[in-house]
Amino acid sequence: MPIHFSEKLSTQTPTLLMLLTVAPAKVIRGSQILTQVSNEITRLGHRPLIVTGNHTQKAIQPHLQPLLEHQQLQFALAEYTPDCSEASLKSLRKAAKEHQADVIIGIGGGKALDTAKLLAHQLHLPVVTIPTSAATCAAWTALSNVYSEQGAFLYDVALDRCPDLLILDYDLILTAPPRTLVAGIGDAIAKWYEASVSSGNSDQTLIIAAVQQARVLRDILLQKSAAALQQPGSEVWQQVVDATVLLAGVIGGVGGAQCRTVAAHAVHNGLTHICKSGSIHGEKVAYGILVQLRLEEMIQGNQLAAAARQQLLKFYGEIGLPQTFSDLGLDCVTLGELQKAAEIALAPNSDIHRLPFKVTLEQLMAAMVSTTAPVDNKDSIHRVSTREMNEQVEH
Repeated sequence: MPIHFSEKLSTQTPTLLMLLTVAPAKVIRGSQILTQVSNEITRLGHRPLIVTGNHTQKAIQPHLQPLLEHQQLQFALAEYTPDCSEASLKSLRKAAKEHQADVIIGIGGGKALDTAKLLAHQLHLPVVTIPTSAATCAAWTALSNVYSEQGAFLYDVALDRCPDLLILDYDLILTAPPRTLVAGIGDAIAKWYEASVSSGNSDQTLIIAAVQQARVLRDILLQKSAAALQQPGSEVWQQVVDATVLLAGVIGGVGGAQCRTVAAHAVHNGLTHICKSGSIHGEKVAYGILVQLRLEEMIQGNQLAAAARQQLLKFYGEIGLPQTFSDLGLDCVTLGELQKAAEIALAPNSDIHRLPFKVTLEQLMAAMVSTTAPVDNKDSIHRVSTREMNEQVEH
C-alpha cells in the first residue's frame, strides 16, 4: 500500500522514495525583462492571481505595468497577510477560486513567494516566482515555511515541484533596501556550514556535488560581497544576487533536505518565537551559523569550527550581519525567552538533529549567548554557567 504523509511534517520525514525537486522548469534573468515575459506566462495560464504584499505592490507598480497591460492576461491581485500563515492561505484560496485563476504568480520577498508556491501546490496550479529582493532562495525551491499570524515559525511543507517559471529581473531587485541583500548573503552562506557538517562525509554522488557547490557559494560570497554592496547594479552585484537567489537554491535541490538546513536554520526557527521585530530571516540564520559553529567548538572541541567562527565574525563586521542577540534587536531578552527559543530549536523534528552529535538545552543556550567568545586553545569547551547566561541576556 502507498504511504501517505501529512503536509504538516518537517522535511525530515523519512521515505523510501528518492525524490528530488532540483530546479524550476525555466529561469529567465536579466535587466528590464518584465516587458518580455508575458508570453512565457501565457504558456502556463491566462488568468493569473498575483500574490504580493501591499508595500511591494506600490513599490514595483511601474515595473509591473507592462506585464499587467498584456491583453491575453486577465490579472487579479491578492495580498498575503500576515506572513505565509494558514489564515492567509485560506483567504487566498478563496480569492483564487473567485477569480477562476489558472496560474499563481508570487511577487515579493521570501514569505510572499512561499505563500504563492504553497497556494499553487494546494490548488494544483502552475506557479511563477518573481523575487523583488535577493534576501532568500525562495524563488527557486520546492519548499514553503508556514508561520503563525504573529510571525513564529510553525512547520515547513515540501512541495511536489519547484516553480514552473522563475523570473529574476535585476532592476526589480535594485528596488529593495540593501539590507535585504546582506540578509540574503547570510542565508546563502549558511549552506556551506550546514551541508558540510550534515553531509560532508557522504559517499552519494549528488550530495558530494551539493556540498562542493556549497563550498563554491561560500567562496563567492566571502570574496565578492563587500564589493557588491558598494556597487549596486554592477556586474559583481549581479553575481552575488545570482549566488543568493539561484545557486543557494541549486544546493538544496541537488542535495535534498539533508543539505538544506541544520542548526543555523533551527536557531532561526526558535528565534521567530521571541523576535517581535527588528531582524529578518537571513539575519537570524547568519547568527544561527555562529551558534552552530560555537556548538562544534564546545561539544566536539573543533578548532576548525573556532577558526571559521572568527573568520565569519570579521566578515559579518564588514558587511553588517548580526553577531549577537543585541544585533538582532533582542537587547532585553530574558533567560526565559532564551530558553523558549532554544527549546523550539531542539524540538523532536528539528533540523538541528542533523548535527553529528547530540545537543542539550543548556549547551544550546550557552552557545547562543557566546557567539563572539574568544577562541581559547587551552580549553576548547568553553563552559557558560547559568549566572553568566543571566549576565549576557540582561546586559
